[in-house]
Amino acid sequence: MFNKKFSVFSFRTRAIANWRSISVNKKLILTICFLLIEVSANAQCAMCRAVLAGEGNKGQAQAVNDGIVYLMVIPYILVGVIGYIIYRMRKNKSA
Repeated sequence: MFNKKFSVFSFRTRAIANWRSISVNKKLILTICFLLIEVSANAQCAMCRAVLAGEGNKGQAQAVNDGIVYLMVIPYILVGVIGYIIYRMRKNKSA
């Protein structure tokens, strides 16, 4: 029924195997590169865009964009902290 060559599970298995075969130094370099890439996030919902579309609202529009980015970052920080805590718990448990 499913072609093993195009299976999602086989792709995932190959991706994990390829990541495990990379040396620690290369993993560290790749991680640092991904963390240092800056992506401009100028996002607005449709309502905010309609309200701030005028020329005289440049400062207010920038403040709204900064607020959106600020609200977007908080969940990622929380997930990162929880992941780090779980990592430390597993590391201490194995030691």
